[in-house]
Amino acid sequence: MTSADSAHRYRNIRMAILATGLAAGLGACTHTSQEQDITASVPNDYRLRHPIAVQEADRTVNIFVGNARGGLSASQRADVIGLASVWLREGTGAIVAEVPVHTTNARAAADSFREVRSLLTAAGVPPRGIVVREYRPADPRLFATIRLTYPRIAAVAGPCGVWPEDLGPSIHNKSYFDNKPYWNFGCATQRNLAAMVEDPADLVQPRSESPVYTARRTTVLDKYRKGEPTATQDPNASKAKISSVGQ
Repeated sequence: MTSADSAHRYRNIRMAILATGLAAGLGACTHTSQEQDITASVPNDYRLRHPIAVQEADRTVNIFVGNARGGLSASQRADVIGLASVWLREGTGAIVAEVPVHTTNARAAADSFREVRSLLTAAGVPPRGIVVREYRPADPRLFATIRLTYPRIAAVAGPCGVWPEDLGPSIHNKSYFDNKPYWNFGCATQRNLAAMVEDPADLVQPRSESPVYTARRTTVLDKYRKGEPTATQDPNASKAKISSVGQ
């Protein structure tokens, strides 16, 4: 083999190695792009990953009635009156009262429900706002209660405690090395906020402004025209001082 043939053969081998390296590099770039697309499909913001949804949900109050009671306790009366007042403010449907039948406490529950109905009516719930249904527990081991349920607008989030991947580095959790939050991060905060909000509509839109206090506005404008301070002066401000040392 001549030197020219050797040089030609060496050139061919070098070109093949370069082509292989270029193909591997392009393949690596394509693989990285796919990983980025997959990772970008998962939102990093916990408010997008665990959004608070406003929807209609039921609120239920259970009243436990013993076999020989036949009446409500003081705390149960307070629960019924409280449910009626809240229903007047946020209820979106009738109150469904489920009374147990064919149970050991069926007679006592029926007597107690008459008191429940009278309390609801006295609190302002109209007769058409109460729907009575009878039920029998499917499991005899469960204590039969008087259930008062009504629909309302509620804010919900979750469910929490979902762990689709490991928290630590593993072959199944490639996003760990991207320093991104884990899936369940922020879910408890969103769920607690949804449970604490008074009016779910506040999460969607602001409330309308209340009418201004005309008397206070007139006083402030009058002081402003005279060049006087418009801040409210507390007549007991000097009495709140702990000590006069240094004055």
